[in-house]
Amino acid sequence: MNNVAQSLLDLPRTGKRVLVMAIDILLCIGTVWLAMSLRFEHWAALNAPLTMAASVATVLALPLFVVTGLYRAIFRYSGLPALMSVIRAVGVYALAYITIFGLVGVQGVPRSIAFLQPLLLLVAVGGSRMLAWIWLGGHYQRLIQRCDIPRVLVFGAGSAGRQLVGALHNSPEMEAVAFLDDDASLHGQILKGLKIHDPAKLPELVERLQIDLVLLAIPSASRQRRNEIVELASQAHVQVRTLPGIMELANGEVHVSDLRELEIEDLLGRDPVPPQPHLLDRNLRGKVVLVTGAGGSIGSELCRQIIQSGPAQLLLLELNEYALYKVNQDLEKLQAEGLAHQVELTPLLGSVQNAERLREIMRTWQPHTVYHAAAYKHVPLVEHNPAEGVKNNVFGTLLTAQVAAEQGVEDFVLVSTDKAVRPTNIMGTSKRLAEMALQALAADPAQAANTRFSMVRFGNVLGSSGSVVPLFRQQIKDGGPITLTHADITRYFMTIPEAAQLVIQAGAMATGGDVFVLDMGEPVKIIDLARRMVELSGLSIKDANNPGGDIELKINGLRPGEKLYEELLIGDNPLPTQHPRIMKAHEDFLHWSQLALKLKQLQQSLAVNDVPEIRNLLKELVPGYQPEGDVVDWVHIKNTVHA
Repeated sequence: MNNVAQSLLDLPRTGKRVLVMAIDILLCIGTVWLAMSLRFEHWAALNAPLTMAASVATVLALPLFVVTGLYRAIFRYSGLPALMSVIRAVGVYALAYITIFGLVGVQGVPRSIAFLQPLLLLVAVGGSRMLAWIWLGGHYQRLIQRCDIPRVLVFGAGSAGRQLVGALHNSPEMEAVAFLDDDASLHGQILKGLKIHDPAKLPELVERLQIDLVLLAIPSASRQRRNEIVELASQAHVQVRTLPGIMELANGEVHVSDLRELEIEDLLGRDPVPPQPHLLDRNLRGKVVLVTGAGGSIGSELCRQIIQSGPAQLLLLELNEYALYKVNQDLEKLQAEGLAHQVELTPLLGSVQNAERLREIMRTWQPHTVYHAAAYKHVPLVEHNPAEGVKNNVFGTLLTAQVAAEQGVEDFVLVSTDKAVRPTNIMGTSKRLAEMALQALAADPAQAANTRFSMVRFGNVLGSSGSVVPLFRQQIKDGGPITLTHADITRYFMTIPEAAQLVIQAGAMATGGDVFVLDMGEPVKIIDLARRMVELSGLSIKDANNPGGDIELKINGLRPGEKLYEELLIGDNPLPTQHPRIMKAHEDFLHWSQLALKLKQLQQSLAVNDVPEIRNLLKELVPGYQPEGDVVDWVHIKNTVHA
């Protein structure tokens, strides 16, 4: 019926008028025949009197309907006013018809027909107009409403796609127009009333079917395939939204509310390798676990992963009050929703530079495992505040490790960074020195008799507080420009959940002094990352080739201490481990007796904020550290200016 209504609405105005006049002719003939049948109480046969009465009815009605403007009315809009027009037109017609067949009379046509037929005609014509108003008007209003909602292609004719289309049919938010699917055997078939097309035809379909959105309904699709689809959609100038992953849809129900914007996290990196349960549980299940820096991006995700393995208790150590409150609330919410084990959570305010606080905490709860995620990690900020960066990242780590060994902690895992490899900045150098401190402790039985020290080194994590992704997202929201430091700068990327899982699994393989390196996949050019984020936002890059674009890319130059390329290994030939994404590196370090003396010198320079000397000592301690440019410590610069 909807197809018929659409066909009628698509007729030109003249065609619609001819159609209505034809219907009225049939109604004139039909009501004369019905009036005759009612008068004689049997179905009237086609004869001369009936033909005469029907002919006169038609000749009278049509000109009167034209004159009274009945065919100028658009019945899908008119309603009651159109019905009043019908009453007036049929009233004039009734006077003429009664005069001819009632007052004057025609042989063979009963006079009662003159009164009965106009009444039947009024009901028939009025009814036809009301039907048109209800049927076509309602359909037209639905069409008008649909013009205001997005027309979508559903990519994926599997279970999720079918459920999504079923949800869309009952939703006023979007109109599903067709399916796309990679399975060539499905092309051309009809599913849920929609045709299934070849994805290669996406640009053509977007133009022909006036598509606004592509909905990605293949939760198990690899990142590579998602990237290919997004590239195709970009060429077709259409946005993509997606359903959550297969695990989130495990309940088998898909709702329109499940749809979300496709984020850069969906496209970068690799498809994560499923975690190995025995590695996740080895240092966690049934144990007391302490996470330092628990409110940070890595620390908080570590906490979320840890409570999935059912530790006896989770201690959250954090210097920032709000960050501690937030992570504790998030974890309690997961527990309340049944998404995590009912673990005892203990939020603790404190600094990793406070020996008494660390000792008090570890003595009280006797943790079995410590994950040390507390660190200053923003390269430019640490470069401008080097002493504080070194105090926190080096001596905060060393102090936490020494107290852990003193209190009998079984496993101590340091969260490290790829910036520790051949560093050009204070932050990376401080992290490498922290690694060296743990390596030295692990190699000296007097320092760590029963504690296994290990460190896990990886690159950027998407969405962390130090990542460019949140910055770019905000800059796009603000209308640009996106600020880049260099056109050729590249970085490794990994999602926060995958990084946290791999940190836990790597720590479980430690034997003491291990430097684990995570396989980060292929490096990504930051300028390509920026372009893809703009495209995902449905916008375009503004440049010389596209001066009318939306978002401009602005190159500001490298910041103090920033490298063009990051590395994960200092030496060569890393060893594989039982996990395909975790390698074991061989990194040289100073023995504790030598390192301790150098660290004492460094502490003395830190106490007086002698930044040039701090840099010199770091160069001696960390092979490969090559600082670029002058000292940019704010205090040093201010004092130099006034000197």
